[in-house]
Amino acid sequence: MKIAVLPGDGIGTEIVAEAVKVLNVLDLKLETETALVGGAAFDALGHPLPDSTLKLAQEADAILFGAVGDWKYDTLDRPLRPEQAILGLRKNLGLFANFRPAICYEQLVGASSLKPELISGLDILIIRELTGDIYFGQPRGRRVATDGHFPGAEEAFDTMRYSKPEIERIAHVAFQAARKRKSSGSEGRVTSVDKANVLETFQFWKDVVSEVGKEYPDIALDHMYVDNAAMQLVKEPKRFDVVVTGNMFGDILSDEASMLTGSIGMLPSASLNAKNQGLYEPSHGSAPDIAGQGVANPLATILSAAMMLRFSLNQAAAADRIEAAVKAVLAQGLRTPDIYSAGTTRVGTSQMGDAVVKALA
Repeated sequence: MKIAVLPGDGIGTEIVAEAVKVLNVLDLKLETETALVGGAAFDALGHPLPDSTLKLAQEADAILFGAVGDWKYDTLDRPLRPEQAILGLRKNLGLFANFRPAICYEQLVGASSLKPELISGLDILIIRELTGDIYFGQPRGRRVATDGHFPGAEEAFDTMRYSKPEIERIAHVAFQAARKRKSSGSEGRVTSVDKANVLETFQFWKDVVSEVGKEYPDIALDHMYVDNAAMQLVKEPKRFDVVVTGNMFGDILSDEASMLTGSIGMLPSASLNAKNQGLYEPSHGSAPDIAGQGVANPLATILSAAMMLRFSLNQAAAADRIEAAVKAVLAQGLRTPDIYSAGTTRVGTSQMGDAVVKALA
């Protein structure tokens, strides 16, 4: 089982190191190879996604990814910015389905900004389509400058588009995920989030998802406008089971959902293609303001590694062990600064990783 390890920028190198530390103590035959990506790759090789890194990713069974980006790269031409690396990997590997679970661990109920009764026991899954929508629609308005800025321009716009096959495949992923969750005790419901009352693209989305839903009579389907979904996530988050939506809405809603759990530092994610080859990364960014200080929370990356074992490497038992170890560490009261509160023990990045390793043993 070959894993491409791409730490990236900022805190990416610190948190990925802890996830690799955890993987290394498992009794599994794992081969890891590390490569540069993002700003680090641009500095060394002149491009955020060098050919050598892309080749490694394509040949690997799975990719463990940290984070990319730094403010110092904001003046680069858009195609050379660190964030283009993740978009390039999604496109070249066909990573169309993004899984972002939002689980509130009982030990962290007090860390959420919502009332405990609203989020205690929260376990929802947001599935975001990754390769369509406005992020990949044809951009317009760059007649004045090619660096992503438009001094003197009068207009700029981007096109939102989806094809029927793109919507069908992400809908199938959502219904199948809801079916698996139902077998484990979840409600068995898919909420499709759109803006069909305003956007033709999302009326089309709604129609296609409804048609696919007829193939899953055991799974309930409802539709919700994105503005209402944003409100309901903070009003009544446990009403959701599986949420499926487009690229831009999914980007926004999954970050909102992350804060229900107390910290975005707790949220893993998986991006899969049709072959279950996947890229696994924490939902947070590179946080250059705290990079190098040893205070970043590695648990989202460690939990992403567990998702990697489950979805791409068929090692569900090992994934269960990691997730149980994380719960055990939280039960001990260990907390990185983002989830620290009175009565708990404050630890750094490597200390948290060490604690998970110890719990695994």
